Amino acid sequence: MSLDQYRFNEQDRKAVYRAIGERRDMRHFIADPIEPSILQQIFHAAWQAPSVGLMQPWRMIRITDQDLRQVIYQLVEQERQETATALGEQKTEFLQLKVEGIRECAEVIVMALMDQREPHIFGRRTLPEMDLASVACAIQNMWLAARAEGLGMGWVSLFDPAQLAELLQMPEGACPVAILCLGHVDSFYQQPMLEQQNWRQRQPLQELIFENCWQGNGQP
Repeated sequence: MSLDQYRFNEQDRKAVYRAIGERRDMRHFIADPIEPSILQQIFHAAWQAPSVGLMQPWRMIRITDQDLRQVIYQLVEQERQETATALGEQKTEFLQLKVEGIRECAEVIVMALMDQREPHIFGRRTLPEMDLASVACAIQNMWLAARAEGLGMGWVSLFDPAQLAELLQMPEGACPVAILCLGHVDSFYQQPMLEQQNWRQRQPLQELIFENCWQGNGQP
């Protein structure tokens, strides 16, 4: 069977790899609204994500109330301060980083794990966290779709899950995973923002690929 039978054409392949390579975790936004049809396309990209046992454990809460958005911002700011304290010597450096764009972005979407996940055994009997992995796949689909549409998206994880779940009236067992900031940007970062700010550098690919067994810590 020829590889070319199923392979995308060169232009489409380049577009896929370009979206992957130019995706950024954005923090800086401009408040112009997003065209409803494009927003729906991004939601549809999440809906198309793979999920363990086809359980589709993601739930998306679009935050349209501005007062509620402000309360969410305050929850994130509270955790930002707690994280800064926990970082000790890096506190000052951390506080100089912009970690969210909740007040500036066009859309705020809370991604959550659904409740009543326990009956879903397929693929989760020994790895129950695969439901969380499935939500991450949905988020990545949204990220790539947003980048293809010229929109920025940022994943905010600085919040107390129990507080946010209570605020959004989530049922028992449901759990917020991410606050997503989505919107137009003046420009995309040339590198991941944390690399640009010298917080941390990406590890070389060859150091992350092992063969046949775990390598490192003295192993060849």
